[in-house]
Amino acid sequence: MKKTFSEILYDFLKDNELTQVAFAKKVGIKQSQVSEWLKGKAKPGYDILRQMALAFNISADYFLGITESY
Repeated sequence: MKKTFSEILYDFLKDNELTQVAFAKKVGIKQSQVSEWLKGKAKPGYDILRQMALAFNISADYFLGITESY
């Protein structure tokens, strides 16, 4: 079963023991954005997705659900 972006992000935060605040700070966004993503109310755009991949030095494919590992 394909995971939603919310599920992927939740798993990433849990696996890396990150809070919403710590994740947001590292990416350079507001914590409220992370909260909206986790609730499934919104998804990041291209620029933010790119920032996420660069901030954690992983492929954006992971956050897109294309690959299961980072």
